[in-house]
Amino acid sequence: MGHPSMKTLVLTACVLSGGAGGAWAETTAKTEDHASGISIELSAAEDVGATCKLSFVVTNGHDGDIDQAVYETVLFDAAGQGSRLTLLDFQGLPARRLRVRQFQFPQACSDISRVLINGAETCGAPGLDDGACSQGLTLISRTGMELLG
Repeated sequence: MGHPSMKTLVLTACVLSGGAGGAWAETTAKTEDHASGISIELSAAEDVGATCKLSFVVTNGHDGDIDQAVYETVLFDAAGQGSRLTLLDFQGLPARRLRVRQFQFPQACSDISRVLINGAETCGAPGLDDGACSQGLTLISRTGMELLG
């Protein structure tokens, strides 16, 4: 889905951790409704020093694993202007499982009003349809930031 020039982008976000625990049981029930695709929830935004850490809960609702899911993402500033284009690598997403991924950005969370998932740049999903990372994509935000796609 990406343009050839997008492949030269430097990944500015850093994956901090992965995994999920029992605390996400409520999310599990809600994402089962979207069983045929990927669900990405922006669950938290936290200032860490001079950076903003965004936490995402991701569910792969497909019957097969996704080896790698990288999404082209745009952050919009408080004035609503696109301020940062980046690639978010959600790594491997096992079938029917939750994963938590965190990314840090070199700006305050109050400087981010919206997050746009532009599309899947990379979708390593052997055995699944070509559009496994994009078709049926569900986006939810539990923060003051909009999550759009």
